[in-house]
Amino acid sequence: MSGAKPLRLPVSNYTDGRRPKTHTIIKRSIVIDGHKTSISLEDGFWEQLKGIARARHSNLSKLVAQIDQTRTGNLSSAIRVFILEHLLDKH
Repeated sequence: MSGAKPLRLPVSNYTDGRRPKTHTIIKRSIVIDGHKTSISLEDGFWEQLKGIARARHSNLSKLVAQIDQTRTGNLSSAIRVFILEHLLDKH
């Protein structure tokens, strides 16, 4: 991939330019289709996921449920891939 231009991904959806506080993976609880589950994501991915849900006039539970229905592996990994594909589609 030499010569490929690197993609500059936004760090967060904060409107005031702040960066997420940490790159540590944080476990968060969410309800999907009526059952509670947990997902482990870094702050940057969590902020991107919330921004995508807002842009789609949806909520996190509905968006994660859609991702969950199409995934083949780990939910947290599927969310990261979904966010990456979303950002790549925007560029």
